[in-house]
Amino acid sequence: MEEELRRLLTQWGAVDVGFAQVEDGPGGFGWAVSAVVKLSDGVVDEIQGAPTHSYFHHYRTVNFAIDQMILQAGMLLERRGYRYLPVAASQSINLDGNSPFQGRYSHKKAACLAGLGTIGRSGLFLHRQFGPRVRLGTLFTDCPFPSAPAPALPPDRCGGCRRCLEACPAGAILEGPVSAAAPRIDPASCSTHMKTAYQKIGRGAVCGVCMAVCPYGKKEAKTS
Repeated sequence: MEEELRRLLTQWGAVDVGFAQVEDGPGGFGWAVSAVVKLSDGVVDEIQGAPTHSYFHHYRTVNFAIDQMILQAGMLLERRGYRYLPVAASQSINLDGNSPFQGRYSHKKAACLAGLGTIGRSGLFLHRQFGPRVRLGTLFTDCPFPSAPAPALPPDRCGGCRRCLEACPAGAILEGPVSAAAPRIDPASCSTHMKTAYQKIGRGAVCGVCMAVCPYGKKEAKTS
């Protein structure tokens, strides 16, 4: 099943696929499939201090594509006799009344457990090849994946880099050591700034500045 899921998800647009055993999967599911879809460098490179209409459209389109591929992967698992539970590519669920910025399960956590990357100073997932210029999808299932890597704390990829902290228009990236386990970010400040400053671009739903300035995974444009 691992190889078949990897092949199909790659065929449907994923640039990387990983598998993980989890102890806190929603619905009691103990295994996760993490799919990585790369964002367009052309779209991301246009983000210069503020989001663009192209980025907002691209963000929504890629999220829709991820939801579709995760659904198809889950339906395949169900045809093979397993159960599945997909996590929305982008959905906030205020489960406890105190955390309106959390989803059903952290895509970043699942991707890290699957060995696909780490979490940076900005709180963004940093894919091992493409850095933060990706979106993630997560599928939980009762299908076992024997080759899933042992959970391990991913390495720090940021070092002394402070580009995202200095570029963040909301001041939401805080001083202090980088930790994948507990990124130093203020999601409320990020959300408030987006809703205030970018109402004319997707009603303040996206920003992307920290992603655009990150040197990890960034490519130089070809000149010929």
